Amino acid sequence: MSTTEVRDEPYHANGIPPPNLDLPYPDSPGEITASLLKLTELAPNPRTRFVFKNLISKLHEFISETNITTEEWRSGIEFLTSLNEALTPGPRGQELNLLSDAFGVTALLERLNNPRIGNATESSALGPFFTEDAPDFLFGESIASEGIGEYMFVEGRVLTTGGEPIPGAVIETWEAFGTGLYDIQNAERTGPECRGRLRTDEEGKYGYRAIVPVPYAIPEDDPVCRLLQSLGRPAVQSGHVHVIVHAPGFHKLVTMLYPEDDPYFSTSVAQGVKKSLIVKLTEIDDETDARKRGFQKGTKFKLLNYDFVLLTEDEWAGART
Repeated sequence: MSTTEVRDEPYHANGIPPPNLDLPYPDSPGEITASLLKLTELAPNPRTRFVFKNLISKLHEFISETNITTEEWRSGIEFLTSLNEALTPGPRGQELNLLSDAFGVTALLERLNNPRIGNATESSALGPFFTEDAPDFLFGESIASEGIGEYMFVEGRVLTTGGEPIPGAVIETWEAFGTGLYDIQNAERTGPECRGRLRTDEEGKYGYRAIVPVPYAIPEDDPVCRLLQSLGRPAVQSGHVHVIVHAPGFHKLVTMLYPEDDPYFSTSVAQGVKKSLIVKLTEIDDETDARKRGFQKGTKFKLLNYDFVLLTEDEWAGART
């Protein structure tokens, strides 16, 4: 499947549908570990269950007891990646980051290093597909080319914890195509697609055109996909939009927004879906409104409205001491 062909129906990577498990959102480090252990119970082979439950338990215990930082963990991944690239004909992309996701380590580190503080927007992991070449665009412009996904308009404000607007805040955003693939996964990539950068206006408002995020699967020939299959787990990430928000004097926010009604929230490979980051998409069927917002075809689009609340650097430092 090419990166420009929109998938009509969701599919189950490795042939495993989302299991009927009532798992909690990862609101605490312990819940992340407990959810991964419950997911590991799905493994059909008893020995596989035993080995991986112990591996996950000890790995999470090590991370918690040693208070490893995200930067320290990423340094370790970069080292292992350099070894991997030296031993293979070419780079394996983000294989070790994906393995970190599958073991819940990425989510555990993110939660331990970025606890929720007051009414500020919760953070999430950066993910493996961020690039530095996102183009600048103006209010209402589109980060996605025509025909690569279902229309969506994203709007809202960037505010202080006291509810005051933050003008000139920089918003960087990126997402996968309607196929579930990112632009940098396309061997024929000639430039950035489904990613961009804009600033809030004097009232702290922002708005841009995008496409509705879809759940996406790890390729079936990927080693981590085969590992998840052996564990009886679906190899699918919940659909999401990545967002980074930063402004002078404020702590940088790295987060994701997850459209509601996704069947993979509790079993998503990365285990990073937080309840506060799940958003409602309102369907609009109004041709006049669609054209006013810049959509070229049809009458329908989805509207995502979300306000980002930033901590000042002093608020962040005070809560961490």
